[in-house]
Amino acid sequence: MISKADPTLADLPPQVQGVLGDFVTAARGAFGPDLRAVVLYGSGAEGRLRATSDVNVILVLAAFDRGRAEALREPLRVAQAAIRLGAMFLLEREIPAAAEAFSVKFADILRRRRVLFGDDPFARLAITRAAEVMRLKQVLLNLILRLRAAYILRGLREEQLAVLVADTAGPLRACAATLLELEGQPPGPPREALQRIAAAQPGDGWDRTLSDLSAARERPLLPPGVAGATLFRLIELAEAMRDRVGRLA
Repeated sequence: MISKADPTLADLPPQVQGVLGDFVTAARGAFGPDLRAVVLYGSGAEGRLRATSDVNVILVLAAFDRGRAEALREPLRVAQAAIRLGAMFLLEREIPAAAEAFSVKFADILRRRRVLFGDDPFARLAITRAAEVMRLKQVLLNLILRLRAAYILRGLREEQLAVLVADTAGPLRACAATLLELEGQPPGPPREALQRIAAAQPGDGWDRTLSDLSAARERPLLPPGVAGATLFRLIELAEAMRDRVGRLA
């Protein structure tokens, strides 16, 4: 059995079910009793994986033993190549510190997670509002700076810009959900949260921008001229979101 919560993972693509199940089995074999839990988070936990989506998991451990870790090396490589698996290896005692340092990510994990093995290690986790506000500002500023540089460096390569647009969806949507939550609004799914943030923006064309963002997630290729314009508007949207965070008490 892969998961206490969802033994079949039936809402995930068949290839993801198989590879993810094999990886969890390999992790249990490699780490043995040191493996406390395996948690799927993000779009995979919602059953909303797209063609460009990463499959993200956290392995919560009692100890990170060198020999046991090396036993998982090849299964992790296979899973990365097959389904873009991203794995975080987190010690039980590190959970509070990690949640404080990466509060936007962990706020998203609290909203969207599925336990594949073990007991839920985040069931009692609480993140302070101050930590979320501070980290949200940092994440948005880092995203803005990175996208500006990438726009200049990759602006003549449409295919690279389209991939960048697709990769921006996850963090921008997670930030939108966290922002709404901090404002006292029910965030809903991250995709819908970003739609609500964009709808409050002045000017036209935001529906089109988000439609192009979703299209890039489905296939990393957009019509000529679209990727650059979409990326530039996403930078504008991230700037507006950071301004809203600055107004939080």
